[in-house]
Amino acid sequence: MNQFLKRYADKNRKPGLSSTWVLPEQIEAKGEHKMKLGAYYTLASSTVKQEDIPYDKKLPAYPVPVVLLARIAVDRHYQKQGLGQKTLITALRKALELTEKGLPALGVVRDVLDDNALSFYQKFDDFQPLDNNTMRLFISLR
Repeated sequence: MNQFLKRYADKNRKPGLSSTWVLPEQIEAKGEHKMKLGAYYTLASSTVKQEDIPYDKKLPAYPVPVVLLARIAVDRHYQKQGLGQKTLITALRKALELTEKGLPALGVVRDVLDDNALSFYQKFDDFQPLDNNTMRLFISLR
């Protein structure tokens, strides 16, 4: 996750492929205020097939716009302290804010990397498998 932030976050931002937000932690060290990265998340626009949406709703038969939660990471120092949940909520709020400002999106999609990450998302009842794929999750922005 560090490699993405260092090498690709800005490269993807410049042409408008995605945007990354960081959640810094202010640290007091030897009388100086320093900023340390606590967590970050990356959002991008995407589409999914209408029939893959996990609830029964009449939608057009063409791809449906969604926000892709492309990356989410918490510094190891801050893991198991609730920062992952706070970062996820912050990312979902940002996605909602973007749709309220005009970005068309029905929900947020997250491709889960492994079983540990899946167990994290399963704590939230609102995430549902997309297209019956347990590693690809969907949450409505409604």
